[in-house]
Amino acid sequence: MKPLTIGALADRAGVGVETIRFYERKGLVRRPARPGAGFRVYPEDAVGRIRFIRQAQALGFTLQEIGGLLALRVTPGSDCAAVRTRAVAKRAIVQTRLAELERIRDALDKLIAACPGRGAVTTCTILEALAQATGMTPDTRPRRNARSKAMKSLELKIQGMHCDGCAGTIESLLAREPGVKGASVSYAAGKGQILYDPAATDPARVAAAIERAGYRVAADPTAS
Repeated sequence: MKPLTIGALADRAGVGVETIRFYERKGLVRRPARPGAGFRVYPEDAVGRIRFIRQAQALGFTLQEIGGLLALRVTPGSDCAAVRTRAVAKRAIVQTRLAELERIRDALDKLIAACPGRGAVTTCTILEALAQATGMTPDTRPRRNARSKAMKSLELKIQGMHCDGCAGTIESLLAREPGVKGASVSYAAGKGQILYDPAATDPARVAAAIERAGYRVAADPTAS
């Protein structure tokens, strides 16, 4: 059997080399010592460990939570109840998010159904409904206020995504990030388009939020 170098480990675990290095920096994967000559060689169980991490991420667990789950696996006397408790807590969070997304979907359905889809923007029923919901009147509603002009867009190259579900996970976490007004993430393109308020956040904070979820943001984000 060939030595399990980082490249071989990445191939067998179905991730990128940079993802493994990221997990090493986060303490989720042990980095083997480099021999006097040659490459670092990983143990066979590293493949299953990385697959475990990816699967847990797909279920919505954070890297910190995954570290706790991994610790339970190797702690003598650990009880299955401890794992179940964490899974139940995570499910409750997911359920809350789903309820919020359903509320947003229903509100959008009503706005779309009421919109004629043609005519001048000044008569747009969607804009009118939004204005009324915020207490603005047609006479005082700005078409392009100073705050909207101050919004900036950001394009990030995101590594470590393995499916459209990963893209959806990143969009969900960015929706809860202060200062982020919108996010569209593409697994196929490996990129994310983010609209943010520079008065409330910046590219570094947005990138850090993504990396906390176990993904890697390439350097030099493009902002405009």
